[in-house]
Amino acid sequence: MTPMATGRQKTARPTARRAMVGRLSWGLADQAASSLTNFAVGIYVARSLGLAAFGVFSLAWVTYGVVLSVSRGVATDPLVVRFSGVPDASWRGAVARSSGAALGVGAAIGAACLVTGLALGGRVGPAFAGLGVMLPGLLLQDAWRYSFFAAGAGRKAFVNDLVWGVALVPAMVVAARVGSVAAFVLAWGASAAVAAVYGCFQSGIRPHLTGAREWLREHRDLGYRYLAENVSTSGASQLRAYGLGAIAGVGAVGAVRGAELLLGPFLAVLMGLSLVTVAEAARVLRRAPHRLGAFCLLLGGAQAVAALLWGAALLLVPDRAGELVLGDVWSSASQLIVPATLGVAFAGLGTGAAAGLRALAAAGRSLRGQLFASACYVGGGLGGAAVAGTVGSAWGVAAATVCGSAVWWLQLRSALRERHQNSIREVRTP
Repeated sequence: MTPMATGRQKTARPTARRAMVGRLSWGLADQAASSLTNFAVGIYVARSLGLAAFGVFSLAWVTYGVVLSVSRGVATDPLVVRFSGVPDASWRGAVARSSGAALGVGAAIGAACLVTGLALGGRVGPAFAGLGVMLPGLLLQDAWRYSFFAAGAGRKAFVNDLVWGVALVPAMVVAARVGSVAAFVLAWGASAAVAAVYGCFQSGIRPHLTGAREWLREHRDLGYRYLAENVSTSGASQLRAYGLGAIAGVGAVGAVRGAELLLGPFLAVLMGLSLVTVAEAARVLRRAPHRLGAFCLLLGGAQAVAALLWGAALLLVPDRAGELVLGDVWSSASQLIVPATLGVAFAGLGTGAAAGLRALAAAGRSLRGQLFASACYVGGGLGGAAVAGTVGSAWGVAAATVCGSAVWWLQLRSALRERHQNSIREVRTP
């Protein structure tokens, strides 16, 4: 290699690192905006409606999480894996079809939620009916975020979430005057719809509903496995919430959600990284495949340490300050800080391995890891609730995440070994 080529290579490495840091920074900034919005909604609803009504709102929230995981599995996850860093024309065509798929998922499942909510009635029914109406806008807004990160344009995702946050302010004021759970759900969804429409102008792309079927067919090898994986994750949360509500009452669901809100700033970091880690891991795989394992370990370890530090800080918060933030929810949520922190720390450690498996397109191993982790989550959460109520459920989930994280890393180690062996065979084959 000539001295000039060596110099160009040395110059390219810092440039690539700076580009990666820039993309990660926009991911964190975007998720900070998104999580701050969710945090503000949770705090406002908790203080406005009390523990029981906040529990009803939380049931609608976790249901949205399940539907969001469906949309990501079939629409945006394949987009990030296969269209990160590709030419603009290829990206635009893929985004039009994938966003159409997300919109179609929102319309179909939203209609089912609306019918179910109207049939249920009572306190829970109106909240689910409102969620059904708002699902298309909520899912389209999320699809734009992932599309922008696939293109390395995290700034646009950040601006889009900022628009959602600004639109949320007057919507929440109106909802507070109405004073019902359904009003808050509608306000939250309507502000997301504003950001979804703005995303069309940002990207210059209109979602193609007619291209949704083509997208699902082209990427069914990844989409269906990612769908099962994502649904097992969010479905486990939903099953735990419903089961906890049945065992210990909807107030227990509100307490768990309150503890999650206390961890909100760190979860913002965790979710922000998750927006870009798969794309970054895919880039590491293309440029320096031997560094993928170390990259994933650094990523997961940093998240685990950050979670522990944040949890330690929460233990120092005086009761008066906690009550100022969460109102009546604080007394129940504060008892869950230690187990909730441990659960998030080990979950963060596992996400490093999960990003590596996604980058390797090892959908089968990724699915096995997620199914095991989700089964542990449901079993630990409901088993703990049966033994010791809300606190027992939190400790059961913490123990489950330890087991789940271990399995994630075992799956990644096996996937990396298989790839290395396949590479050796290819070299030896004339």
